[in-house]
Amino acid sequence: MTSSTKIEAPTVSKPRFEAEARQFALAMMNYSVSEVAQMMHCSTSIAATTRSRYANFFRNEELLPAILAYTGQAYRGLCANTFTADDMLFAQNHLHITSFLYGLLRPLDLIHPYRMEGNVELEPAKGINMFAFWRSRLTQCLIDAVKADDGTLMHLATEEMEHLFEWKRICKELRVIQPQFLCEQNGRLKIVAVHAKTCRGAMTRHIITRRISHPEDVTSFEHQGFVFCPELSETNRPVFVKK
Repeated sequence: MTSSTKIEAPTVSKPRFEAEARQFALAMMNYSVSEVAQMMHCSTSIAATTRSRYANFFRNEELLPAILAYTGQAYRGLCANTFTADDMLFAQNHLHITSFLYGLLRPLDLIHPYRMEGNVELEPAKGINMFAFWRSRLTQCLIDAVKADDGTLMHLATEEMEHLFEWKRICKELRVIQPQFLCEQNGRLKIVAVHAKTCRGAMTRHIITRRISHPEDVTSFEHQGFVFCPELSETNRPVFVKK
């Protein structure tokens, strides 16, 4: 994540689960750098940065809109720093961002830079990890939000994030469309993680900047050689291939 941006958001909002995030941040302040490294399965250097961020968690000058705070591979494909104000507002009404610390975010929710993992257990969660803590809280929240839109969820997060929800119930109550991005290598098709993450972000951008409202229209997506492959696709599983 980044800790600053020069981009001005057209408006900002407050995370739904800000109170829970603040409680988790307070709990993280009690751990040493070495303990954070063990909890997060990361290097001492990353743990030190993580510990420092939680120490500064309550400084309002470090708040950033969520869509501009994340810098992972998918967000590089999203390129939100080039969005227009109208793009930002469209995203605010249609895009849901999953978070181990904040649960579920809207793009313009103000958040602090942080690092958190799904298997971490903290005292405020009362003996369960982040996956289990959020599952009961986020499932109905997401269902209600998507039904209030058009009832269709374009699933462009990693499969790991499914564990934040009662996923069978999500699939039962919503139409879930999950694009697949495959690379042809030595005559075989396979998922290459870095390309798949980039394409998820780029497809999110494609939907936002083109105001796509019909799921079938995502087949127009093309990015860095990936194109729609109708012969491999199913109704709710469009496949895009890079040869």
